Amino acid sequence: MTIPRNSELLMNTYGRFPLTVVRGEGVRVFDETGRAYLDFGSGISVNNLGHCHPAVAAAIQEQAARLCHCSNLYWSEPQLTTAAYLTKYSGMDRVFFCNSGAEANEGAIKLARKYAHDKGGSGRFEIVTMKKSFHGRTLATLTATGQDKVKTGFAPLPEGFVYAPFNDIEGLKSVISDKTCAVMLEPIQGEGGIIPADESFLKDVKALCDEKGLLLIFDEIQCGLGRTGTMFAFERYGVKPHIVTNAKSLGGGLPFGAFSAVEEVASVFGPGSHGSTFGGNPVAAAAANAYFKTMEEENILENVVSAGKYLTEKLLALKEAFPDVIRDVRGRGLMLGAEVAGGAAPIVAACLERGLIILNAGPDVLRFLPPYIITAEQIDEAAEILKKALISVTE
Repeated sequence: MTIPRNSELLMNTYGRFPLTVVRGEGVRVFDETGRAYLDFGSGISVNNLGHCHPAVAAAIQEQAARLCHCSNLYWSEPQLTTAAYLTKYSGMDRVFFCNSGAEANEGAIKLARKYAHDKGGSGRFEIVTMKKSFHGRTLATLTATGQDKVKTGFAPLPEGFVYAPFNDIEGLKSVISDKTCAVMLEPIQGEGGIIPADESFLKDVKALCDEKGLLLIFDEIQCGLGRTGTMFAFERYGVKPHIVTNAKSLGGGLPFGAFSAVEEVASVFGPGSHGSTFGGNPVAAAAANAYFKTMEEENILENVVSAGKYLTEKLLALKEAFPDVIRDVRGRGLMLGAEVAGGAAPIVAACLERGLIILNAGPDVLRFLPPYIITAEQIDEAAEILKKALISVTE
């Protein structure tokens, strides 16, 4: 069969770059000609141990040869091990496994509504989310997303979501009502522009939820599992939610999602309340377990902290060198953004031409999500490419 080299067979839902990736190794990917690209996107915070990490690849191969699928009507050892890792690091009590971030957030929404229904009646069903947030592409999660651009053309949308300004506790208080059952937010907004929550804001949100009897849900799809320098981003703030969602890097490159909850909340789900055919797939779970084991044995979080600090210094130096282009540098750990004048797209394209993959987060923010194993020398290499790209777009 002749494999098509264009997009005629695929729905036109992505603004794809002129790059066909055929292989990955560590912090680099390679195209069909063998050209290498330094990957500071990590598949949008998925390949966080780099591409084809030996421990993850071996775990996938071994599990695929043993058992590829097991219905959730039965127990699966790899799945139970992943649940043990997640509850250990999150401080939650129970986990539900699914296949993606959108599914994890859908499940969290269902769990919050079921809890409110069982505890206080059906009148409390609204969930407050933040403006500029991003929670997924299903009908419920795109409605939860605080960006109008993802909702156009999909009406009627599900009811039950209202929006508050991020990092504004008074703005949040103004939209809380007798219908509210939960507040859902990202500790660091990803697609919204790499915007960290203020510590005081998260603590005030937690206090407000406790006062009003509301659940607090943290979406850590992009910012969790080590990306900020702690296994969960909320650890940096000293604020524990009732429910937390994960995906992206959880499966080490394979589709895998989860939402975890404290016992009181998780207990409202019983047999038939929720389900997933492929959630907790043994192969994906084996990859997740290799991910967690590697994070522990190789002290990966230490490198996230040190490399994140070094990358921040490099970006701030470029901000000083190009003050008319780079307006702000922000983020935590290895989840960093540089707000730029004139739009991010030309700079992203110029970097790609020179062998560096970076992303945008909205129209005006460059997004940097390198693998956790990144070295200072590779950061130097990326900074030099970015410098040349900035020169090219300002000439």
